[in-house]
Amino acid sequence: MLAFGQTRMPVRDVFDHLLLGVSDLDHGIDWFESRAGIRAIVGGVHPGRGTRNALVSLGGTHYLEIIAPDPAQTATNRQFHLSTLTEPRLINFAVRTRDITDTAASLQRAGMHVVGPGEGSRRTASGALLHWKALGVESKLHSGEIDPIPFFIEWASDSPHPSKSAPAGCMIKDLHFEHPDAGELGAALRAIGLDAAVATAKKARIVGTIQTPRGLIELM
Repeated sequence: MLAFGQTRMPVRDVFDHLLLGVSDLDHGIDWFESRAGIRAIVGGVHPGRGTRNALVSLGGTHYLEIIAPDPAQTATNRQFHLSTLTEPRLINFAVRTRDITDTAASLQRAGMHVVGPGEGSRRTASGALLHWKALGVESKLHSGEIDPIPFFIEWASDSPHPSKSAPAGCMIKDLHFEHPDAGELGAALRAIGLDAAVATAKKARIVGTIQTPRGLIELM
C-alpha cells in the first residue's frame, strides 16, 4: 500500500489508468486501433457525468480509458471539456489506492487541497455494476484539457478491475511528462508521493509509451 507523502513510488508502477480524451468515442476507438492493432471494448457510461468510455488493458493492473462525451446524457463533464478536443489526447491519469480516506488525510497533511472522496459507478456491457471512490487533487498546473496531476481511485472489493476484462496485447513501457514549469510539476508529483520524469516544454503533455502488436507507439 502506498504511503502518499511519505514514500515515493515510480508513477509507471502505481498508476491505475490513463485517460485518453476524445470528442467522439467511435472515432477514438478507431484511432487507437489503427495505431496499436487492438480494438478497445466499450466499457459503459458514467451516469450524471456526461461521459462514456472504452477500454484496453496495458498489462498488469493498468489500462487505457478512452473517454468521450455521452450524447445520451444532458450532463457535461465539469473537469474536461471533451467536445472541444480536435484529436485524441492523454488528458489525465489515476493512481490506485487501497484506502482512499487514509490517502486523503496523507495528502492534506502534505498541504494538498483535495476534492472528495466521492462515489462513482458505471454498468458494463455485460450488465455488471462497477463501484469506486475517487479523490481529486487541486492544482494550477493544468493546461487546457491536460491535467498532469492525477486523481486517486479505490475500487470496491466486489468490483473486478477493468484491466482484467479489457482487450489484452498492449503493455505500458514508460510514462513521463512535459510542462512549461517542469520544476514545479516535478515537485508537485513528488509531494503527492510519485517519482516521475518531467521535461521542460512549451506545452503540458502526458506521454505514455506503449508496446503494441504494431510496435512501440506514443500517446500524448
